[in-house]
Amino acid sequence: MTRLSVNINKLATLRNARGGNNPDVLAWALEIERYGAQGITVHPRPDERHIRFSDVYALAPKLTTEFNIEGYPGEDLIQMVLAVKPAQVTLVPDPPGVLTSNAGWDAKARKAELKPIVKRFKEAGIRVSLFMGTDPEQIGHAADTGTDRIELYTEPYAEEYAADREAAVAPFTRAAETASALGLGLNAGHDLDLNNLAWFNRNVPGLNEVSIGHALICDALRFGMENTVQLYLRELR
Repeated sequence: MTRLSVNINKLATLRNARGGNNPDVLAWALEIERYGAQGITVHPRPDERHIRFSDVYALAPKLTTEFNIEGYPGEDLIQMVLAVKPAQVTLVPDPPGVLTSNAGWDAKARKAELKPIVKRFKEAGIRVSLFMGTDPEQIGHAADTGTDRIELYTEPYAEEYAADREAAVAPFTRAAETASALGLGLNAGHDLDLNNLAWFNRNVPGLNEVSIGHALICDALRFGMENTVQLYLRELR
């Protein structure tokens, strides 16, 4: 079964909008684990507009499932990841100030930059994933960095799903086959939801993990958090 990692950034956004500690990000992360999620994802940004660096340090010793830290590999993030040693770090190419991740790495152009960063994390025993598009050539260059996995950027799939779900998923199926041939593990995330998740999971071979935040938290407003986590897990079975 593909594992579900819940991105809790939006809970931190809600907390930060009012100040104080409601909702309590740590408490909710532990509840989400108890509801059956197999991982917790955070994406701290330099302006701390949602997850704060202090949240990362608070979460790390308390979580019992896989902890995945996403982010742009500036030196501050690198040092924090090396300090807390999550199960996985997912490197994304969005620089400070970007609203949300909107593209995969140009691994061909930035291979020399990524290689030593990947090496540092792997030497610390941290699994590394690179946020990538579906271009097979770029996935090949990602493999050359030494990364363990790639995370496919799925917004293009989500945008095209309603019009033609077979055409929407086809590039991701091919990308998954390329990753498998190169010995890479496979994650996916961005705009996956209860409408499009099952079809994606069924048609993308070797999918290890999906990371879902915005849609899941929105659905929890309607269905409740425990029920929503179970609904997403059901789509992955």
